[in-house]
This record gives sequence, C-alpha cells and structure tokens, in this order.
Amino acid sequence: MTGPEQPTGSPLGREDLVRGILGEDATFTAAEIAENAAVDLDTTKRLWRALGFPEYGDDEVAFTRADAEALTLLQETVDKGTIDIDTAMNLTRALGSTMSRLADWEISALGPMLGPVEGDRVAAASAMLEETRQSFEHLMVYAWRRHLAAAAARSEEFGPDDEVKTSEVTVGFADIVAFSALSNDIGEERVGDLVEVFESRCHDVVAAHRGRVIKSLGDSVLFVSDDAVRALDIADGIIQVIGRDARMPDVRVGLASGGVVMRMGDVFGPSVNLAARLTAVARRNRVIIDEATAHLLPEDEFNTRKLPARPLRGFGLVEPITVRRA
Repeated sequence: MTGPEQPTGSPLGREDLVRGILGEDATFTAAEIAENAAVDLDTTKRLWRALGFPEYGDDEVAFTRADAEALTLLQETVDKGTIDIDTAMNLTRALGSTMSRLADWEISALGPMLGPVEGDRVAAASAMLEETRQSFEHLMVYAWRRHLAAAAARSEEFGPDDEVKTSEVTVGFADIVAFSALSNDIGEERVGDLVEVFESRCHDVVAAHRGRVIKSLGDSVLFVSDDAVRALDIADGIIQVIGRDARMPDVRVGLASGGVVMRMGDVFGPSVNLAARLTAVARRNRVIIDEATAHLLPEDEFNTRKLPARPLRGFGLVEPITVRRA
C-alpha cells in the first residue's frame, strides 16, 4: 500500500516520505481511536508510550486507521483473557524497543546506498524503502518465528511452576579497550563504522559456537553459553577477529559462571556483574575467568593460574584466573 500520489514535478518532503511508509494520512485523535477500540483514553496513551512514541494532545490529529486497528486487536486479545493488560504493556514495550532499534539500523544500512542522488533525495529514499519493504517484512516475520521457537525450546528447561526463570550458564562480557579515548581521536563517523564491525564480528563468533548474544552496548557485548568450554572458545574467537586484527582496537573478555535470571530478553545475577568486573581488570587481548568457570573446564585440556587478588566493586577481593589450552 502506498500513499497518495504527489503532483508531477512537485518535490517530495518529509511528510510525503512518512505517508508513503505508513500508507495513509493521520485522520484520528487519541480520543477517537480510544473510543473506536472501546479502550479508555489513559490505557491508549500508556500503550502508545510503551511503543516508545511521544504523547499527543487529546484533540491532536496524529493517528491512522492502522493505529486504531492495532489498538482494537490488542484490546480484543485482552478481553478474550489470552493476556492481561499488564502483560500487554510488557509485550508492547518490548516490541517498541526492538522495532525502534531495528528501524534505525535499517535506515542506517540503506542510507549510504542512496549516494549522491540527482534531484529529490527524499523521492529516492521513498522508492528504495518501497522496493525493500515486502521482502524485509517477510524476513522480519521469519526471524521472529525462528527466535520464538528457540526461546520456547529454552523455556522447556524450567518447570511449569517456576516463578523465577533461572539457568546455569557461563556469562561473557567483551569490550573495546579505552573506547572513550579512541572515539575522541578518530571522529564520529569512524566510531560508528568501528562499532558496527565490532558488533557484527562478535555476533558471528557467538553464533558459530552456539552461544547467544544478550545485548550490545556499543563498545561491549554481553553473551551467554550453556557450556564453559564453548564460552571460552567464543572469548578466544572474539580476541582473534578483533584484537588480533591490526585494523581494529584491542579487546578484553571476562567470563563468569553461575545461575542467572532470564527476564524480558535480558539476564541478571552475580555472574553477569562479575563478568563485567573481570573484563575491567583483564589485560589487552586476554581472557580472564572466575573460579566457577575454571572448575567447569576439563583439567586435562586447560591450564589455569590465579592472579593476585584485587578489589572488584561489589565482590570484595577476588583472584582473577588466566587460562590457556594445555
């Protein structure tokens, strides 16, 4: 579905680009879509904020028919008892956060492909987005189903009555050494390229060794693995593709093992915090592990050595451990 055609010869503006993506003009106020969906206005506003969008005035025309249909569908799901309103809010917030980052990522990736456009750059952007929309939407749903299947399989590790979803894993935290100083030296554009390469290479290594990236924080990546040896393989792999590449900055990795709580796509627990603290004391292009991880490594395959104890915030004196294959 595309938006209204622009008169021939008339240059396109931002409003036309937005209309082309949404496929229609805004025709409703918040009060009108709330009434149409039989949802109270306060809940309508909460759901809109949960998606990550700014709030509009009650009488401000800012919503499309698709907005009204989405609100109606969500309310019908709540009315059927499939989910309650609190769960709806949580899912909406997760969806908004994920889609916001995905949209920024997509625009960043497609933007450079426009190059020096003769004439109307907005028109060129609109045309490109329209050409890629259908295939990307299909890919997005496919990826969501694949990740949903993987998440459902992981949930089978827990009993049906478990209130807190905990799992024994090895947590890894990898970060770029002296990133703040580096970003000041090389400039904003090169920092963006560097972070993109860092994240993509880390993701590839983690996936290759059957781990899972929990989140990327620009200059750092948090990942988990259900096997300590594979977690160490991931750490070594990240150092090889980042720290050993002369075109990339140095990197360091900390590993800690133990129980973590998995909630809303994130992980929490002492081992998560310890992995981050260990990374801060690791040498350039080295891996530091905790005692729990050392105990999980086969003694005939790995040599470990305790380093002098040092204070780690929140953990007191800790003896970091270096490791290498026998």
